[in-house]
Amino acid sequence: MPEPSLIPLRIVIVDDEPLARAVLAEFLGAETNVEVVAHCANGFEAVKAVSELTPDLLLLDVQMPKLDGFEVLDLVGHEVAVVFTTAFDQYALRAFEVHAVDYLLKPISAERLSAALARVRERLGRGERSASPGALAAARPQEGRAHRVLVRDGPRVHVIPVDKIDYVQAQDDYVCFRSEGKDYLKEQTLAETEAALDPALFVRIHRSYLLNLSRLVRVDQDERENRVAVLTDGRRLPVSRAGYTRLSSLL
Repeated sequence: MPEPSLIPLRIVIVDDEPLARAVLAEFLGAETNVEVVAHCANGFEAVKAVSELTPDLLLLDVQMPKLDGFEVLDLVGHEVAVVFTTAFDQYALRAFEVHAVDYLLKPISAERLSAALARVRERLGRGERSASPGALAAARPQEGRAHRVLVRDGPRVHVIPVDKIDYVQAQDDYVCFRSEGKDYLKEQTLAETEAALDPALFVRIHRSYLLNLSRLVRVDQDERENRVAVLTDGRRLPVSRAGYTRLSSLL
């Protein structure tokens, strides 16, 4: 294994401000074993760059249009090391909860950036990257429920408003979001998904299903007297005893 200082870094700079990208690129130009492989002005470009270029590091702004930095990390976090670069200090605790390597406050100095690169190399030398799948859902502030769900499909990102979700189904290490006749797979647990969604709108009806209450037409019993939720599109989902109790308390 090479010395940490000799580990090469392929870096993507992500910031919606051209001047901020230019300053980081200038500082990185003075570093050894560093290559800037892409400049991205928004989160969608960042996800595409990670998918196509497989960089070692994202220098990632927090507040950006379209997708913010945490949403980008939610989609790519376990694949690439991340150092946040931002003018706002209020996100620092959340950044370290999702295992960002460092958190740089603007204006960023060349010395501070060098120190962050050293930390990245140390972590890569230990075989570590950044957040594990689901870490961001677990770290989501409880006062702020999700208004949309982001699902990555290679370089593409599907943005699903939560009110368009019919139900969520657990499938091994993934969850499947059913929305407008389509299925979207995301690598996280049903418990993490449940924690991110509004409990007044989504209820766990079964160990494998979260249901959008607005899609429920009625609860039937099948020939074995098992309860079944009938949805607006006619789909039928199993309802456990505990799930029926939760449903009854909300209806």
